Amino acid sequence: MLRKAHLTGSPFKIFLRTMVLTEIEAPEMPPCDYVPNPYKGHRSSPPLSKNNSMYAIALGILEGLEYEKILKVKKEHIVPCIQPYYKKPLLIHEGHMQWLFDHTGRRYLDMFGGIVTVCAGHSHPKINEEIFKQMKTLWHTTNIYLHPRLYEYAEKLTAKLPGDLKVVYFVNSGSEANDLAMLLARLYTKNYDIISFRNGYHGMSPYCMAITGLSIWRYDLPISMGVHHAMNPDVYRGLWGGSKCRDSPVQTDRTCDCEGDCEAADHYYNQLEEVFKYSLPRGKVAALFAESIQGVGGVIQFPKGFLKKAFELIRSNGGICVSDEVQSGFGRTGETFWGFESHKVVPDIVTMAKGIGNGYPLAAVITTSKIAATLGHANHFNTFGGNPIACSAGIATLDVIEEEKLQDNCKKIGTYLLKNLAKLRDEFEIVGDVRGKGLMIGVEMIKKKSTKEPLSAKRFADIWEDCKDMGLLVGRGGLNSHVMRIKPPMCITKRDADFTVEVLRTAIKKNIEKCSAH
Repeated sequence: MLRKAHLTGSPFKIFLRTMVLTEIEAPEMPPCDYVPNPYKGHRSSPPLSKNNSMYAIALGILEGLEYEKILKVKKEHIVPCIQPYYKKPLLIHEGHMQWLFDHTGRRYLDMFGGIVTVCAGHSHPKINEEIFKQMKTLWHTTNIYLHPRLYEYAEKLTAKLPGDLKVVYFVNSGSEANDLAMLLARLYTKNYDIISFRNGYHGMSPYCMAITGLSIWRYDLPISMGVHHAMNPDVYRGLWGGSKCRDSPVQTDRTCDCEGDCEAADHYYNQLEEVFKYSLPRGKVAALFAESIQGVGGVIQFPKGFLKKAFELIRSNGGICVSDEVQSGFGRTGETFWGFESHKVVPDIVTMAKGIGNGYPLAAVITTSKIAATLGHANHFNTFGGNPIACSAGIATLDVIEEEKLQDNCKKIGTYLLKNLAKLRDEFEIVGDVRGKGLMIGVEMIKKKSTKEPLSAKRFADIWEDCKDMGLLVGRGGLNSHVMRIKPPMCITKRDADFTVEVLRTAIKKNIEKCSAH
């Protein structure tokens, strides 16, 4: 690999250095035996005649609109808030386990898992088989009739929860789940005020937008009545934090004087108490909503012991505790099946989505029978909740997680990946923090460590685009969209982890060399 990073002086040398930057070699991708079907693009909707369709299937050809036509349709018919990643959006037409393929057949390592949704792997054969089997017998009835898959799944899923968390309401998305949890909390406690944390994300329904503490995900509407955002217990950027605060293989680069209990947790707890002192009716709160690890906000981990104390405070004031496991559930964090278990708490309501169906639209709210009973005060119904196909996908996903030991893989590969990503923080001034647990990982990009000022959008985008050009797909998050979000299918390998680190190292090094040339 060519390296000319330290050339300075004459215009010729600067020109030579610029030429070298374009020749930096991409790390070699891990092997993959899967061969994708070719994609045939059309200028209009592909023909649906039986003969044409059978011919294409026999040849293993997947048909659809051509790339340019898709861009035209997007511009004219898709709401403008739906913005694909990258300057030249990828047209993905096929996936296999941790791999995605674009319309040209090019392969990418998917380290974002469809936004933390594909947990077992793209088009996992066992999950596909169970879905196809169900599609042949029954697609949909709604819950006005009984169908066996819903009850099989309800029993299997609730068995994964501790204590009295044994009653489930199936819905279709994380927003729906958190929306319902807010309703349940207010009905059960007969209190109205809800607390969530700044930087948290809980969905985009009008109800959920209120408890989401990120301005970039909020519209200018009167949605926040009865909702209070407490200070976020962020041990990297917050007022308090140190080198022993996180339940993670990688700690912050801040110093820490804690002996025993985490002092940062106590300070952030005091800030939560302030909400009770100044913003709430005395002794009256409906619920606390908390992600076990904040996802969209940039993979923020609370200090050890904080959430347990927070739960005690909420319950002592008449409220219940809701754990948002939409991103951190189903073994992704490695040590435990649910993220809240790492905090040594048992919530009153658990919301879940994303990885629950390996990409199939499915979500759930699980609570106690006593809390669930409050929905009986009026009619409540969800047309697609507990759909037979969705339940089949959910059952198969649970089976695959267990049979293929994906939770163990998250712990093993995730810890390995985190420790190697931490070397990038030591190597580069613009890598501010590496954090997470299992395969829920964030890499925060900054201008320099002394100020922690977020890396500029232009530089971040350049690094991100270069990663894509080398075959690596990662997400982005945080208030300033300057955190690399790494949350892949849970089936990735050590070689995939090595490739991820080397691509990031190459892209960061290229960006630094490019900036030093100007």
